[in-house]
Amino acid sequence: YYGEQTMGHVVQTAGLAVQNFLSAAVGIAVAVALVRGFARSRTGELGNFWADLVRGTLRILVPGSVIAAVILVACGAIQNFSGIHEVGQFMGGSQQWNGGAVASQEAIKELGTNGGGYFNANSAHPFENPTGFTNLFEIFLILCIPFALTRTFGVLVGNVKQGYAILATMVTIWLSFTALMMWTEFAHHGPALQAAGGAMEGKETRFGVGGSSIFAVATTLTSTGAVDSFHSSFTGLGGGITMLSMMLGEIAPGGTGSGLYGMLIMAVIAVFIAGLMVGRTPEYLGKKIGGREMKLAACYILITPALVLVFTAASMALPTPPHSMLNSGAHGFSEVLYAFTSASNNNGSAFAGLNANTDWYNTMTGLAMLLGRFLPMIFVLALAGSLAEQTPVPETAGTLRTEKPLFTGLLVGAILIITGLTYFPALALGPLAEGLAS
Repeated sequence: YYGEQTMGHVVQTAGLAVQNFLSAAVGIAVAVALVRGFARSRTGELGNFWADLVRGTLRILVPGSVIAAVILVACGAIQNFSGIHEVGQFMGGSQQWNGGAVASQEAIKELGTNGGGYFNANSAHPFENPTGFTNLFEIFLILCIPFALTRTFGVLVGNVKQGYAILATMVTIWLSFTALMMWTEFAHHGPALQAAGGAMEGKETRFGVGGSSIFAVATTLTSTGAVDSFHSSFTGLGGGITMLSMMLGEIAPGGTGSGLYGMLIMAVIAVFIAGLMVGRTPEYLGKKIGGREMKLAACYILITPALVLVFTAASMALPTPPHSMLNSGAHGFSEVLYAFTSASNNNGSAFAGLNANTDWYNTMTGLAMLLGRFLPMIFVLALAGSLAEQTPVPETAGTLRTEKPLFTGLLVGAILIITGLTYFPALALGPLAEGLAS
């Protein structure tokens, strides 16, 4: 939708902004419930959802958003309730501009890893993201809570080093993907790109290749969906990195709350793999990882790839509206794959080359968002309940030390291998084929 054309001030501020708070608070509540599953024993109690929702909203999201909104206003973002008015242009003539309570919505949009935007141009719009500093500040807001929740995890389980191990895993993946994106966008071949100093197509000159690349990785490694450049215009490999970032499950650092519980699911799987290697019953934070726990973890990691691949395959096989794909070949396939990857992972960004405003894509992406959001939560809460009912297992000399760098390396490897085996064929048909061809 075009926010400035189709949404009034009341809908934007009292409707969409409220949902931005609730969505983020729900993610935090589910993550805390899973952490309590590790911290508690011999109980079926995981806390009170309403209490956690209120605490997350009033103690974290509202105060943080107020501070962020004030900073954005001070740096040039608008905050008013003015209507459409004429603005003169340097070259003569005039243009219509709409006002709005932009800074306040931009704050929770980024802090709650929600995405969207007051204007259709999203965070590339100068009213939402005026300068290079605000661009970096919005990246900070996107990453702030997901990274900080790792310490919350360590404190609640009584061992902050466990939180630091999860944090190290997230940081390793985030830095690696950022470096890869920088390389693909700065070092791309072609005389036009070399003359411009990098792949500038689809990028704001205010931010350049560097600021746009960092923002793209931050927004796709989290479930944000805010964009300050158009991912469809990235190089073939650069577009593939944005897709792979979401395909990891958005866990580095991931969405507000959802990143932590997604990473803990992957930690459970990594511990299970390590247990198979050494022939021991896998344990994580004193809890045995048995058949029931592994079934729930497997369901969690399978539901999103199933949604992405099945819906993408159906869209390519069925006679969907031919005008939806504005490009043919590998890039056209990437547009469809990106759309369902973004929807299933609750990201919300788009490749911007696909006309998804059709009955088919509206319905299928809506289903992907619905199932991709709630089904994983069900498996997370079921796993939390199973863990909370257990009696803690005493630590022995053979227990895997999950706060050490060795476990961080194992966790990174497990994430990349599982994701690669799941999505490599689809990536090979789209961004890899396009990137290697260029």
